[in-house]
Amino acid sequence: MVITDDRLTPPAASELLARVRAGDPRSFSLLIEPLQARLLRQAAALTGDLSLAEDIVSETLVEAWKSFARYNGSCQLSTWLYAILLHRYQKSVRRARSRPIALAWLSLFEARDLSNRQENLAAAGPSPAEVVAQDEAFVQLRQCIELLSKKHTRVILLRFFEDASLPDMAAVLGCSVGTVKSRLHHALEKLRKMKMNLSEVKGDKSV
Repeated sequence: MVITDDRLTPPAASELLARVRAGDPRSFSLLIEPLQARLLRQAAALTGDLSLAEDIVSETLVEAWKSFARYNGSCQLSTWLYAILLHRYQKSVRRARSRPIALAWLSLFEARDLSNRQENLAAAGPSPAEVVAQDEAFVQLRQCIELLSKKHTRVILLRFFEDASLPDMAAVLGCSVGTVKSRLHHALEKLRKMKMNLSEVKGDKSV
């Protein structure tokens, strides 16, 4: 195997990438094979629907194959693929706004251990009380996320779900690192304020 995680080892990297850019589908399969399980986890967490997640991953890979000439190695391949995945997801949301909440949303506020939570899911299921509490939190956070602009949604998910670096985010979004920092700051502030407002409304209703 010439692939280590989502970074290829030179000189195999340049050779394999060259074959993919030359239109070799076998090389493309070798290139993305180690990342497919990760893409599926990400899509499933976004959609909350395994069947839909599989469809989105398939669409992502087709688009990646068709547009691979645009990948110049300036960011991790996984980040580039996730940007495509996110675009496909956002298109699916426009087709079906009532999709069930994904378990990943709540973890956006716990970015440091988000990846571990996705890859090391607890074997024991939550209690009924925990399920109710989680459902309420998911609904609140989903309402906040849906109010964000597209550009703010993208930076939130790239940073805290893909765990992309600021330079990688700038590369896939086609903007400067400074712009990424600004968008991320404003997105987080908007989420915090919206979540706080929802909590206050809930508190008023309970009085």
